[in-house]
Amino acid sequence: MSTTTRQHNPSGPSRVRDVRASLAPRVALLAPAAIALLAGLDAALMLLGLPAPVRVDRLPEVHGMLMVLGFVGTLIALERAVALRRPAGFIAPGLLGLGALVLLSPAPLVVGRSLLTAGAAALVGVYLPLWRRQRDDAVLVQALGAVLALGSAVLWLGGTAVPVLAPWLVGFVVLTIAGERLELARIAMGPSAGSTLVLIASGLLTGVVAALLWPRPGTALLGAALLALTGWLAAHDVARRTIHTAGLTRYMAGCMLAGYCWLCVAGAIWLLGGPALDGVRYDALLHAVFLGFTLSMIMAHAPVILPAVLRRPLPYHPALIAPAALLHASLALRLWVGDALGSHGAWVTGGVLNIVAVLSFLAVAVGCTVRGHRTPS
Repeated sequence: MSTTTRQHNPSGPSRVRDVRASLAPRVALLAPAAIALLAGLDAALMLLGLPAPVRVDRLPEVHGMLMVLGFVGTLIALERAVALRRPAGFIAPGLLGLGALVLLSPAPLVVGRSLLTAGAAALVGVYLPLWRRQRDDAVLVQALGAVLALGSAVLWLGGTAVPVLAPWLVGFVVLTIAGERLELARIAMGPSAGSTLVLIASGLLTGVVAALLWPRPGTALLGAALLALTGWLAAHDVARRTIHTAGLTRYMAGCMLAGYCWLCVAGAIWLLGGPALDGVRYDALLHAVFLGFTLSMIMAHAPVILPAVLRRPLPYHPALIAPAALLHASLALRLWVGDALGSHGAWVTGGVLNIVAVLSFLAVAVGCTVRGHRTPS
């Protein structure tokens, strides 16, 4: 009788082996994203004119695509593959991660660009069965974001400069995160939230395409659409109420609301100044979106999403607040004192502290995960 119990006990050694076996491929797919992030930070040091641990000549050239499609894209694709619960879904994060690694290798750039394009196409493919399963507005908005990711990869493969295709990358991360916010906070947003978000997302998609075809009026339309989307999200997100609570919910709300503020900065740059293809406006735009908004949202959702992906708890600890606060403070130093007021020293200092904030968040998150895994349930 005891032998039978051990064989069927869901918490026994066999289950532990099964969990480890299913976890191993996910860790293997997550590893290239981590490498892409670290390489992107290394490239950031080079772009700041500072010594970097690894110096590869083409690293600054691929910095943007490495961070957005290689790092963020792989994370998003892995999370969507887990939600799909089909082995074919893991092709997308596999190709995106492999593309990032090839960009870091001596292989011709066209190989890495092709792999990223294939990975983005596979990500679009992941949303098709998700849509058939649910026909949900949140999935549709995220699918529109994946289409923009594919568009950016195709444009880059065709030789388009990254500053020109930057709106496509911005649209990818913004629509994906907006769709996830609708998924997680649908009840608080109201019954008509889904259809409203789809309408605003369609406006943003139109602005992205228009900015490529008719740069000045299209970019103004894109900026207006981005501001409209950000204002709607900030007004309807449950974060406006949970910021008055405590613990994890307050931490998440603070990260999200700060992220919305930086997204407004990016929208205003496009709306008021037109295309931002170089110089301080380009620097401010990209880092407002991809550091201030995207990384802040990753910090906010990590305690919720990473356990679902890696099957390991990431318990909240107040120490998580410090990297988030440093990220936003250093970004303010970089953008306002450095870019807007022209202080090179503040720009460099802010950039270095941006990197410190990201690395410290990774360190704290790993520490919380190890601590949570060792804590008896």
